[in-house]
Amino acid sequence: MQDPNEDTEWNDILRKKGILPPKESPKDDEEEEEVAVKQQSVVKTYESMTLEELEENEDEFGEDDEAAIEMYKQQRLAEWKAAQKKNVFGELGEISGQDYVKEVNKAGEGIWVVLHLYKQGIPLCTLINQHLSGLARKFPQTKFLKSISTTCIPNYPDRNLPTIFVYFEGEMKAQFIGPLVFGGMNLKAEELEWRLSESGAVKTDLEENPRKQIEDKLMSSIRSSLPTRKDSDSEDEDN
Repeated sequence: MQDPNEDTEWNDILRKKGILPPKESPKDDEEEEEVAVKQQSVVKTYESMTLEELEENEDEFGEDDEAAIEMYKQQRLAEWKAAQKKNVFGELGEISGQDYVKEVNKAGEGIWVVLHLYKQGIPLCTLINQHLSGLARKFPQTKFLKSISTTCIPNYPDRNLPTIFVYFEGEMKAQFIGPLVFGGMNLKAEELEWRLSESGAVKTDLEENPRKQIEDKLMSSIRSSLPTRKDSDSEDEDN
């Protein structure tokens, strides 16, 4: 018996005359091909996805893709950890003049550097070093450094100490020179953090300058201690 689905001239004539039903399309083959193409495109998709995107779209992939997706997730995680490790500092480092170019000017792409020029025996320098040590732990993506002023810059005047230079990708972005800029020994770590955040060196979660709160309280106490106009008028009348 002849196969009605066979591709022959005779079968084509019979189909045209309606004697044989239309040829069945090979659905299984087409479906398999469609699935294969889809899977290919899925692989291409998650190959280019970030770790975050892989996690967000996890439900859209089939069971067959789970192993591959997990592999790509681990790969992205390893890449992310390597990038984080590469740019993590976390402590206040000490440099000399010889290290300046390498550690500051050539710190690397996307790296902020905060450099404190100091001298031992200057209380405000000691205080700032303490504050910077804390900030280095809080903001490990920023490179915090200190250097004895004259070993870093020959004949650097003591009257300019403390000095903080802020660099980004080798370019100076801010400088704080001399004790008056820092407000003396009353300087708080939060105030220094705010100053550095204004230059871009750190991303603070402080909503406003802590110094402003102190100044507002100070002005408030001054205003409350001043005689009112009424009191002044009564004093004039008595005189």
